[in-house]
Amino acid sequence: MASLSYVLTVAVLAALVTGGACISKVPPGANITTKYDTKWLPAKATWYGKPTGAGPKDNGGACGIKDVNLAPYLGMTACGNVPIFKDGKGCGSCYEVKCKKPEPCSDKPITIFITDKNYEPIAPYHFDLSGKAFGLMALPGKDQALRSVGELELEFRRVRCKYPAGTKITFHVEKGSNPNYLAVLVKFVADDGDIVQVDIQDKQSPAWKPMTESWGAVWRWDGVQPLKDPISLRLTSESGKKLTATDVIPATWKADTVYPSKVQF
Repeated sequence: MASLSYVLTVAVLAALVTGGACISKVPPGANITTKYDTKWLPAKATWYGKPTGAGPKDNGGACGIKDVNLAPYLGMTACGNVPIFKDGKGCGSCYEVKCKKPEPCSDKPITIFITDKNYEPIAPYHFDLSGKAFGLMALPGKDQALRSVGELELEFRRVRCKYPAGTKITFHVEKGSNPNYLAVLVKFVADDGDIVQVDIQDKQSPAWKPMTESWGAVWRWDGVQPLKDPISLRLTSESGKKLTATDVIPATWKADTVYPSKVQF
C-alpha cells in the first residue's frame, strides 16, 4: 500500500508540475489595419485595475499617455495584444467591442481607445479592458456581475476615433529632452487614432528629418547639431494621411511640457 501511495503521490505532483506546460499558446492574428467596415471579429476579453477604474494604477500605460481616467478618454481604455498594439503603432486607435454571452452582456457596442499592451497568448485577438469599460458592456445594473466573469468572448471592429469638437492633436515634450535630443508624445489623434511616422523640421534647415519611434506613442530625434527652434512636426497616420503642425514647439520650449497644436485629422 505504501508503494502504491507513493506512486499516486508522484503522479499527482507530476501532473501539477506539467499541467501549466500543457496550456497552449495561441498565436496572434493578423494585424488590424485601417480597413473600416461593418465586419465583427471574435476576440477574448479580460479586465484589469480597479473595478470602475481606467486600468493601470498610474492611469497611464505602455503608450506613454497619462491621465487616461480624465477627458477625453474618461477611462474607456484597453490593452491590445500584438496585432492591435503593434509595438506602439496601434496606440490611440479605436474599437467598438460588445459581448453577447454570458447573461449580463448587453450586446450593445462601446468604443474604447488603445492605450496599453497585453501580450498574453490566450487568443488571436485579446482586449484587456479597464474595469470601467468592461462593466459598460453589461446590461444596466449588471456591471459587477459581468466583471465577476473575468474572461469572456467578445466581438470587435475598428472604428474611426472621434473626439469632442475643438480637440486638437497635442504634443508632450518628454523629460530629458534638449536641443540634441527631443522626445515627443503624440496624443488626441482623431480618425485613424494612431501615427506611423513623425518628421521634424527646425529653422536651421527646411529639410524634413524622420524621427524614430522610441516606445508607445513617443517619437524621438537625436542629432549632433542642436535644433534651432521653433520646431514643426509632420505626422503620418496609418492610412497615409499627412498633417503638419507648424512651429508647434515654440522657441521657449521646455521639457516635460504640453504643447497643443492647431491641427487635427
